[in-house]
Amino acid sequence: MWRFDLTQFDSVWSVVINVGLLLIALLVGNALRRTIPLLKKAFIPSALIGGLLLFLVNLIVEKTAGVSIIDARIMQIITYHALGVGFIAMTMKTIEKDKNTKIGRKALQNGLLTGGTYMLQAVVGIAISLVFYYAGSSLFYAAGVILPLGFGQGPGNALTWDINFGEYGFDGNGSFGLTIASIGFIVASVVGVTYINIFKKKGKIAERTATLERKVEHFEEKNEIEDCESVDKTSIQIALCTLSYGLSFVIMFLFAKLSDVTGIKLFNDVAWGFNFIWGVITATLIKVVIKALENKKVIKSRYINNYQMDRISGFSFDMMIIAGVAAIDFNIVAKYAWPIVVLSIAGAIFTTIYVRLICKCCFKEIEHETFLINFGTLTGTASNGMILLREIDPNFETPTSSIFIVSQFPAMVAVAPLLLMLNMSARSLTGCLISMGVFFVLFIAYTVFLVVSSKKKKTQPDEN
Repeated sequence: MWRFDLTQFDSVWSVVINVGLLLIALLVGNALRRTIPLLKKAFIPSALIGGLLLFLVNLIVEKTAGVSIIDARIMQIITYHALGVGFIAMTMKTIEKDKNTKIGRKALQNGLLTGGTYMLQAVVGIAISLVFYYAGSSLFYAAGVILPLGFGQGPGNALTWDINFGEYGFDGNGSFGLTIASIGFIVASVVGVTYINIFKKKGKIAERTATLERKVEHFEEKNEIEDCESVDKTSIQIALCTLSYGLSFVIMFLFAKLSDVTGIKLFNDVAWGFNFIWGVITATLIKVVIKALENKKVIKSRYINNYQMDRISGFSFDMMIIAGVAAIDFNIVAKYAWPIVVLSIAGAIFTTIYVRLICKCCFKEIEHETFLINFGTLTGTASNGMILLREIDPNFETPTSSIFIVSQFPAMVAVAPLLLMLNMSARSLTGCLISMGVFFVLFIAYTVFLVVSSKKKKTQPDEN
C-alpha cells in the first residue's frame, strides 16, 4: 500500500516538484528578462535565464548542503520528450501551400543552406575532437559531431546522442551536449544583436515599426470546432499530439524489437534516438487522415487549431530548454571545459561566416532578414530565429518567414545523412573519419548547388 506523503516521495511527488521548479524558474527568468534591460536587449530567452538560474541554485545547494534540489534524470527525461512533443505540435499545424514558384526556389535554397551549415558544423566539430583525441585528451574522438546537434537542434537531440555515445565509450552523460546547446542560445543572441546593431549603424537595415494587430483569424480559422463544447478545444489539440506521440512509441517499440530479433544494434539506436522524426512522420499521417475525412465530409469541422499548436510547441520547447540547462553536470563541464570552449567558438565563427556568405549570395534583397532567421535557428532554435527576424521585420513584410517555413522539408532531407550516420561516426575511429569525409563532400555539394543556382538566376529572366 502506498500513500500521498513523503514516505512515497520518489513515486508520488518527485516529478511534480521537479516540473514545479521548472515552471517557477521560467517565471523568475521571465521577470528578470523584463526588469533587466541588458537581458531584454540581448534577446536571451526567458527559458535559458530560468534554466541557468536553476542550475546555479542547485549547484550552490549541492556544494554547501550536499543535496540536490532537482533530479537530473527527470530533467533529462523531460528534455527528451519535450523535443518530440514540440516537433509534433509544429508539424500538426496547417500550412497553406504557396503557389509562388519564386518562394519555392528560395525555400529549396534555404533548406540547403540549413543542410550545408549542419555539415560544416559536423566537419569542424569532428576535426576539433580528433585534434584533442590525438593530443592525448580523454575526449571521445566523435564528440564533435554533437556540435550541429546542440547548435542546430537544441538540447533535446544533443542530450539524446550524448547519452547514446556512452555505449561507445563517451562519458559526457548528456551534460556535454546540453552545455553545447546552452552556449548555442547565447551565441544566437549575442551575435544576432551585434549583427543588427552593426548594420543599423551602417544604414543597411531600415527601421521598421510594428503595426501588427491581432485579429480573430490569428487565433482560429473558419469552420473550427467551438472552444467549449462537450470537450475543450485545447484538450483536442493535446489529445492529437498525444495520439501522434503514442504512434511514435509504437514505431520505436517495433524497431527496438527488430533489433532484439536480428541482433543489429543500429535498429535500437534509430528507434529511440529519433523520437522527434517519428513524431513528425506520425503527425503528418494524422493530418493526412483528418484532411481526407474532411474532404469526404465525415468530419464537418476543423479540429486542428494553429494558434494552440503554436502554444503547445512553445511550451514544450521552453520546458526542453529549462530542463536541459538545469540537468547539466558541473563536473562534466569542468572536465571538458577546453574542448567545449573551442567547439563553441569555432562553431560560432564558421556558422556566422558561412550563413552570411550564402545569404549575401542567394538572398540579395533580403540578405539581412534571411541571415538573422537562419543564424538564430542554426545556433539556437527556430524561436531565436523568429525573435531576431521580428527585430528588423516586425510585420513580416518580407517573404523571409514564408520561405523559412516552406524550407523545412528540404532542410530535413538535406540534414538526414548526418542524422543517419551518427552511429557510424561513434562506432569506431575509422567510421568517424569516413563520416567526416561524407559530411565534407555533402557540404561542398550543397554549397556548389547554392552558388550555381544563385548565378543562374542572374542570367535567366525571372518567370514571375
